[in-house]
Amino acid sequence: MLIIGAKGFAKEVLEIFKQLNRNDEIYFFDDINHGIGDFLFGEFKILKDENQVKQLFKTVSPNFTIGIGDPFLRNKLYIKFISLGGIFTSTISPLANIGSYGNVIGDGCNIMTSAILTSDILIGKGVIININCTIGHDVIVGEFAEICPGVNISGHCKIGDFTFIGTNSTILPGINIGNNVIVGAGSLVNKDIPDNCIAFGVPAKIIREQTIGKIK
Repeated sequence: MLIIGAKGFAKEVLEIFKQLNRNDEIYFFDDINHGIGDFLFGEFKILKDENQVKQLFKTVSPNFTIGIGDPFLRNKLYIKFISLGGIFTSTISPLANIGSYGNVIGDGCNIMTSAILTSDILIGKGVIININCTIGHDVIVGEFAEICPGVNISGHCKIGDFTFIGTNSTILPGINIGNNVIVGAGSLVNKDIPDNCIAFGVPAKIIREQTIGKIK
């Protein structure tokens, strides 16, 4: 398995493989941080160019996951590594609590320690469900959304593609949050939020338009 990135969140993704007793044949990729060295924790090889990646995909495993936050960057990396022959693969902590009925988890998701998913939840491709999140029944989370630690999403909510929900936010039942939205940390969302905006507060209020990655 190749983990894209070798800092921050990538280290947390590595812990999932440790929990699964599958941390053999784990590799990292980082072509940005040039002083990072050749091995993470003195054990895991860090690849630094695309030719190494292609060789890994051909000879060891084509599976990869993304150990970097930021919805749009994750999508960009997904496209890049698929083009190199990779297979986008979900990493799910065995210490997450995922209900037995009706749940669908897309390719390339990272579902972290102590996340709770109840039932009839649809998680799109490339989503992060971070530590200590709770997601209630009949929720839809769009592609490449990032749900930060401690977020509580109540039942019958919809979270759009490329949307970022900040740490310890609460989404009340039946709320629809659009595509490319940022919800600030600690917010309480009690009304629908349209596409392409930033909202924050208790209760959350739209504070400005989100122009980065604006979805038409």
